[in-house]
Amino acid sequence: MKLANPAPLGLMGFGMTTVLLNIHNASPDKFPLGSMILAMGIFYGGMAQIFAGIMEYKNGNTFGTTAFTSYGLFWLSLVALLILPDVVKGVNAPVPASMGWYFFMWGFFTMMMFIGTLKANTGLQVIFSTLFILFYLLAMKEWGWISGGWIGLEGILCGLSAVYVAMAEVINESFGKTVLPLGGPLVK
Repeated sequence: MKLANPAPLGLMGFGMTTVLLNIHNASPDKFPLGSMILAMGIFYGGMAQIFAGIMEYKNGNTFGTTAFTSYGLFWLSLVALLILPDVVKGVNAPVPASMGWYFFMWGFFTMMMFIGTLKANTGLQVIFSTLFILFYLLAMKEWGWISGGWIGLEGILCGLSAVYVAMAEVINESFGKTVLPLGGPLVK
């Protein structure tokens, strides 16, 4: 019995949510952080990726299980960090230094996961390399080392790369041939 590929679901959940959050990061005055981004973080960035990770487990894909489940939980934890201080009395918002370490640790995790993409396609390598750069930029921003909406532009590029890979996998499978190229591995 052939099982469906859950990666496009997880990649779309990650990609679309990342693009929307980084539109806010690029221009917070024009696009404030609101319920649309937070809902995407909970349901599509969070839950859809967790579902994709569980399906990857059933497919025996350790990388996919680890990536999708972890990043789904990233989105849920990020939303919790943003809304818990408004919902639970006595819970303080994280200070910028704490958020810097939060993003740093996610960047470190992503850098390690990037190594796993070296035997995968170029599309995945682009997603993971731009994501670990994004996390490190966000950490440096929280620590006060850099600033600017340009960080959001890097995040938009990261998110769009995930959308491309997701749609390439769906379209290529639908047509039974490569319509949207994904490139090959760096390491054989």
